[in-house]
Amino acid sequence: MRLEVIVPAQVQLDVTVSRIVAEAPDGHFGILPGHGDFVTELVPGILIYETETGRERFVALHAGTLVKCGDHVRVAVENAVEGDDLGRLRERVESDFRQQDDAERAARAALARLEASMVRRFRDLESLNP
Repeated sequence: MRLEVIVPAQVQLDVTVSRIVAEAPDGHFGILPGHGDFVTELVPGILIYETETGRERFVALHAGTLVKCGDHVRVAVENAVEGDDLGRLRERVESDFRQQDDAERAARAALARLEASMVRRFRDLESLNP
């Protein structure tokens, strides 16, 4: 099977795998070659895949969507971090996702300031034209 993990800016992972384990809102599930086609939502968590050589790898995911079609499994998520050691992966996830959360907070604050400025300007215009 071919596993692709797609984040907004790029295909972050494109690898041949023999097994995938992920988590949907109703629980964990596995995919083996020959599995039927389907689409499911993914919750934030760890996707596990096994390479053709039998090595297990992990991908920490933000929520997203998994599409299984033929021998392709495509996972579209907001953010993903790959690794083979869960301890180190946890540290990277906490750091990377925290930075992303900080950037999102800063963007929301900038948007709120912009909205407040627009409201003030509309009030100023209304006061000039009674």
